[in-house]
Amino acid sequence: MNIYVSNLSFNVQDEDLKEFFASYGEVSSAKVITDRETGRSRGFGFVEMTDEAASKKAIAELNGAMVENRAISVSEAKPKADRSSRDSGGGYNNRNSYNNNRY
Repeated sequence: MNIYVSNLSFNVQDEDLKEFFASYGEVSSAKVITDRETGRSRGFGFVEMTDEAASKKAIAELNGAMVENRAISVSEAKPKADRSSRDSGGGYNNRNSYNNNRY
């Protein structure tokens, strides 16, 4: 199961994230998302666990837990198709943009 973790301290690294969940079961991957330009943490990440029961237990017990003086939020990650897209037609580069409607 893929797990979404937010409100992470900017000091938390991939290995730290993996350690938070390892006591609940096998962690196949843990990734803190970083800014492309600065390389700094964006304050959230994803953990992939192999056992669904262990994943649900980790979500239940770690949601709201204090990590480096921050209450983290832990939930099941939504598939990409279910997330709202930034490019859903409301941006500058959509087919209704200013440049296409000038004349």
